[in-house]
Amino acid sequence: MRIEDNYIVSGDDCVAVKSGWDEYGINYGMPTSQLIIRRLTCISPYSAAIALGSEMSGGIQDVRAEDITAINTESGVRIKTGVGRGGFVKDVYVKGMTLHTMKWVFWMTGNYGQHADTHWDPNALPEIKGINYRDVVAENVSMAARLEGISGDPFTGICISNVTISMAKKAKKYPWTCTDIEGITSGVQPPPCQLLPDQGPEKTEMCSFPTENLAIDNIEMQRCSYRLNY
Repeated sequence: MRIEDNYIVSGDDCVAVKSGWDEYGINYGMPTSQLIIRRLTCISPYSAAIALGSEMSGGIQDVRAEDITAINTESGVRIKTGVGRGGFVKDVYVKGMTLHTMKWVFWMTGNYGQHADTHWDPNALPEIKGINYRDVVAENVSMAARLEGISGDPFTGICISNVTISMAKKAKKYPWTCTDIEGITSGVQPPPCQLLPDQGPEKTEMCSFPTENLAIDNIEMQRCSYRLNY
């Protein structure tokens, strides 16, 4: 799927990516993959510009988001999951976010406790890995990041580079909170948590973003216009 050139004002996530809930998504097994999101402008005071999950039990893979603008929005690209979801979110690539007046820039959470019914499997743990963010500018931010994996099931392969975050006057005392995650950073301000060690300023382009086109890129959109005659 390709989502381009959208201006969205929402009371929830501007773009929500799903693939099934708990045992039903696991059994159906149809991942959301090869998703492109470009040139999105979002206003969502209570949610994310782009959310992956929490119903991601069929898997989410190869999501490419670039040229994202969010204004007065709770978070940028958010990943949400929990014990019982199973599935995976991996190979996520985000490049070029411009954010104004945010609660969080980066938010990942593994503590979603809602379930479709009582038959969910407590041993079904999600796999979250290969999450890449680069070239981000944010201003008037309450908290840089809230990154919370799952005990015994950490979120891995997180890469954040070339990020400048200007904190709000009434920002939280500690701009980063990190638990049960693994990753690296380069050129990030304010300095991130110890679980995301800095690799040095010369590696600000180290976080991946694919250069090859997907098949959906080769489909030419038909353009139409509408004119009112008075």
